[in-house]
Amino acid sequence: MVAVRERRPRLARFLLPCLLAIWPAWAQETVALPEPVPTTSSRTFDPHHTRFGFELRTRWGQRVSGQFPQYEGEVSTLADGRHRVRIVLRTGGVVVSGSDRYTALARGPNFFDAQHYPYIEFVSEPHPDTLVRTGGRMRGRLSMHGVTRMETFMLSQADCERPGRDCDVLATGSISREDYGLDGWQFALADRVRFMLRVRLVETAQ
Repeated sequence: MVAVRERRPRLARFLLPCLLAIWPAWAQETVALPEPVPTTSSRTFDPHHTRFGFELRTRWGQRVSGQFPQYEGEVSTLADGRHRVRIVLRTGGVVVSGSDRYTALARGPNFFDAQHYPYIEFVSEPHPDTLVRTGGRMRGRLSMHGVTRMETFMLSQADCERPGRDCDVLATGSISREDYGLDGWQFALADRVRFMLRVRLVETAQ
């Protein structure tokens, strides 16, 4: 019993310097996590000009196109001058062009499954306000069908000085259905889904 009691102080004296040596690196890694950047203003989507669509191809090369007429979101200006985009699409309102049957199937359990997953959300990483003029890659977090992944949309170069106000902001992005568990009709539909965005903005009422 005496020998056991003597080992505990020795063990503590050995472990304490090790823990102290490890702790600063762990603490530094935790503190380094980025903090949210405050928002100074935001603009919402102009319903007269904004369109959110998608497109798939069948195994036979036919094109299937659809729209999300029910949506919400905003483009926020952050305190450091960068912008952040948030888009929420309502899957229960999705419409497949020219087909009531395909519209019902798209909303149903074998595809977007609007009953269990009523929203698709995209939140971009903060990016320079010049991106909408020059065009380029916009990365962000896409949440769909119970899965969240980082995806990239490609913005087209603007053809006016104030894109989003005087002309549309255009963007496209392609995702894999397999990545999000959208595995319905694999025998008939290709894996890739292409999203298309055409956006105008209006100032948010204060």
